[in-house]
Amino acid sequence: MENFKYYTPTKIIFGKDTEKNITKLLKEFNGKKILIHYGGGSIIRSGLLDRVKNHLNNSNIDYVELGGVKPNPRLSLVRKGIELGKKENIDFILAIGGGSVIDSAKAIGYGMMVDYDIWDLYAKKKFSNNCMPIGVILTMAAAGSEMSPSSVITNEDGWLKRSFSIDKARPKFAILNPELTYTLPEYQSASGIVDIMMHTMERYFSPVGNMEITDAIAEGLLKTVIRNAPKIIQNPKDYNSRAEIMWASSLAHNGLTGCGGIGDWSSHQLEHELGGIYDVAHGAGLSAIWGSWARYVLNENPKRFANFATKIFNIENCGDEKTAILGIEAMEKFYKSINMPISLKELGLELSEEELKILAKKCSFNGSRTIGTFKELKEEDMFNVYKKAK
Repeated sequence: MENFKYYTPTKIIFGKDTEKNITKLLKEFNGKKILIHYGGGSIIRSGLLDRVKNHLNNSNIDYVELGGVKPNPRLSLVRKGIELGKKENIDFILAIGGGSVIDSAKAIGYGMMVDYDIWDLYAKKKFSNNCMPIGVILTMAAAGSEMSPSSVITNEDGWLKRSFSIDKARPKFAILNPELTYTLPEYQSASGIVDIMMHTMERYFSPVGNMEITDAIAEGLLKTVIRNAPKIIQNPKDYNSRAEIMWASSLAHNGLTGCGGIGDWSSHQLEHELGGIYDVAHGAGLSAIWGSWARYVLNENPKRFANFATKIFNIENCGDEKTAILGIEAMEKFYKSINMPISLKELGLELSEEELKILAKKCSFNGSRTIGTFKELKEEDMFNVYKKAK
């Protein structure tokens, strides 16, 4: 195992009607002029946005608002938010939505603290260790951004999808009411489920020996998600199953399931190019690419994949390599059961070899970087994984 730091400062308020605590939390964290940041019509149609604004009005908390966040959140809106925030002298950002909204809010929070273009952070041209404080009312269980230090933004100039991460971007608080996820379309719920699982699996497939306790937590989380996922697909208002999935989302990406290991993150990096160029749903992109990545790298440590198969899917060990393959197939069968794609074609992309090469070139930063730790992938390897995923 590796040495590790575990840092999770986010205050969690979990359960029914917990959004009613919003003004108390804003005051606790000294929010006086708030930027309310959100996506599209769902929080308006549900009345959540109006309820939140009424709470703020009744407590004499000043605010401005900026909607319009899209999946694969755009740099142009982030820049607009920074401009608005500086003009209005905001001191706190309230993200109401899922991972895309929270990531966009973090990017605005970074930009509020610097005097240069925000993309310089995501392009790794500059570094800042500051972020304006952020709070969250979560409406989608998926990205885990409500407890994570990470933000991923898409630059429309070249459709580049890049990340930036510092601990100070971890939200001060997150309100998690499973009822707020009832109205999610089935596809979004399923895509979120994949993202939750992948945040754990990217840490599980570590090139070093993981801690036994960390493995047990990760395996328990994955089995809980697999058990509850079909229930929320069949009955979107199953509160207990929604609660299990929502809490799994937060735990999957706050660092807990990776303590003592080294994450791989290849599948995420490969998907970022799919999302950046083709604007696919993040979770769906992950399910489309994961099986091909797994088959490409499993010979680095078949025993680890065999352990995954036996612990997650109760597959009897019949030799490490064969058991590993059965485990990969079982994972893909689960994805199919919740109507998630397991190939680029099922994702709706029929790409030529030239288009796959462009993906690999972008993912490798024009051949200047490798990705992955379970198996280090160069540009040619990235192309081969994309090709396997066709």
